[in-house]
Amino acid sequence: MKRLNLALTLAILGLIFYQCSRNPVTGKKQLNLMSEEQEKAMGAESNPAVLAEFGKYEDANLQAFINEKGQQMAAISHRPQHGYTFQVISSPVVNAFAVPGGYVYFTRGIMAHFNNEAEFAGVLGHEIGHITARHANAQAKDQLLTQIGVIGLIIASPAAAQMAETLMQGAQLLLLKFSRAHETQSDELGVEYSTKIGYDAHQMAEFFKTLARLSDQAGARIPSFLSTHPDPGDRYNRVHKLAEAAQASINKSTLKVNRDEYLRRIHGLMYGEDPNEGYVEGNVFYHPQLRFRFPIPTGWQTQNSPVQFVMAEPNGKAMMLLVLGQGANFDEVIANSNKQYGLAPIRSENRKVNGYNTVVVLATQQVAQGQQAPPEAEKPMILSYYIQKDQYIYCLHGVCANKDFQGYQNLFLNTMEGFSNLTEASKINVQAEYIYTVNAPSQSTLSALLTRYGIEQKRLNEFAILNGMELTETVPAGKLIKIAKKGKA
Repeated sequence: MKRLNLALTLAILGLIFYQCSRNPVTGKKQLNLMSEEQEKAMGAESNPAVLAEFGKYEDANLQAFINEKGQQMAAISHRPQHGYTFQVISSPVVNAFAVPGGYVYFTRGIMAHFNNEAEFAGVLGHEIGHITARHANAQAKDQLLTQIGVIGLIIASPAAAQMAETLMQGAQLLLLKFSRAHETQSDELGVEYSTKIGYDAHQMAEFFKTLARLSDQAGARIPSFLSTHPDPGDRYNRVHKLAEAAQASINKSTLKVNRDEYLRRIHGLMYGEDPNEGYVEGNVFYHPQLRFRFPIPTGWQTQNSPVQFVMAEPNGKAMMLLVLGQGANFDEVIANSNKQYGLAPIRSENRKVNGYNTVVVLATQQVAQGQQAPPEAEKPMILSYYIQKDQYIYCLHGVCANKDFQGYQNLFLNTMEGFSNLTEASKINVQAEYIYTVNAPSQSTLSALLTRYGIEQKRLNEFAILNGMELTETVPAGKLIKIAKKGKA
């Protein structure tokens, strides 16, 4: 057995060293679980799914801008021949991300929150850095080797088997550290790349202030040791130092910020939710196009996209999901849903919900082959309402642990039984908000200017963050600021 284990170990090590190549950024040898061709194939396969989930933002000028700057930056990167695709997607969430194969996505939400081209360029360089440094490949390698290490320890020591859960949790924290290391390296590359194409990377640091304020406003700040991203405040200080070093040997006066040029470019950008794809108002979800509505539990967080609407209890103990059923009838939709989510039905019944034919199913989740079943109290319970309206069947799923089901059942039922037809013209004929860039007519505080342009008191802080300014800050006459109005600019 020892000889067999030794042979297996040598074979694995041989495979590992055979798959090693030099990282384009560091120049060091790195285990590659994906070839460049596999990276490109993965990106090409995931791109349609990303666009289906969020939709491509229909603005030819903005798409041309991100592609022009992206290709310019890719040309001076560590992988200039890799091939890149840059796209703005139609999501109000402030985010940018990259996937293997050279695909980089910026949401319209993050485009709205940049206040100059230099901020945009820094984040663009950061996302390109994830691709040039092959972070997706490194993460896959880290996960594999960490899991092998933990499993090997459990096999080697029977006592360690009793600590398997603790060991795996420790491994996951280690992987968070790897991920933060990737983010930090991408910050360095963002500074390097944006500086190389002539932008002031100090502005990239300033954008981390905006991210920190958005995080604080949403109550979403979490301890940095449990986050896959370094704390925005830490990044602010570090990126300023990196920018200073990058600019040490160049003429700083030549570096671009391009504030007004960028603000004029995003004049007319959709801001916030697209009401045609559904919106939340007063703890109710409305869908003007599909003409339905239902209540949302008070205090629950929500996230909307063209393909699903998610509601989550703040402490993470329960969630609800709305999706469109896949199939021509109830039997097909329920079967596809069971397959997609691995559901094992316990019971079902036919009923009416506000006049609509409905099938109610209570289910639990199947245990995948090779996995251990959770304790009875921790088993996921899923209450599903399949509601037929017009030519569609809508699926509303409520999920929580078995021990919590009685506590959340009424909340689930209130939302699901509240699904009804939408007929109110005021809720149907809702227009989206769009960014308007306007010149300050006279010197004033930002707060006074925003109020003058009709921004409600309760939204003043939101628009201060959007402008990267404080409400008490003095805005000189003629300076451009961002406001939002309903209707296309």
